[in-house]
Amino acid sequence: MAVREHKAHAPASVACGVITVSDTRTDATDESGRLIRELLAAGGHKVAAYAIVKDEASAILAALDRVLPACDVVITNGGTGLSPRDVTIETVTPEMDKVLPGFGELFRMLSHRDIGSAAMMSRAVAGTFRGKLVFCLPGSPEACALAVKSLILPELGHAVGVMRR
Repeated sequence: MAVREHKAHAPASVACGVITVSDTRTDATDESGRLIRELLAAGGHKVAAYAIVKDEASAILAALDRVLPACDVVITNGGTGLSPRDVTIETVTPEMDKVLPGFGELFRMLSHRDIGSAAMMSRAVAGTFRGKLVFCLPGSPEACALAVKSLILPELGHAVGVMRR
């Protein structure tokens, strides 16, 4: 089946979860989590779950365990940097069934256009995780907006539709 045909049969709306990974963010200060939820809703998708968790592997996995049953897709933000406290990638990637290298590659390419060579420090990743699609984004609102608008929303229904086949 061609991409056009896949997209024609893709669900128009999918259930999404958003997890913010941060030692400092609160409901009031979680700009990236709010932005992701707003963009998903504006794109016609249901935000079925939302959580803020500490930069700790056990907290990240526990949040995924809570959120995944209600969602087709989970988008995390934060904990992807180079500091010793940033453990999202080390926590989530080993649990992925399939990694989508194209997501990280395209995200870094698009980021390079905006921020130059600093884009090479991005460790954004996506893949399948326990039968669901998971995206791990940096915590900056600009990076989240770029990923959601340019990469995630255009392919969200298509990717979920393929996974459901």
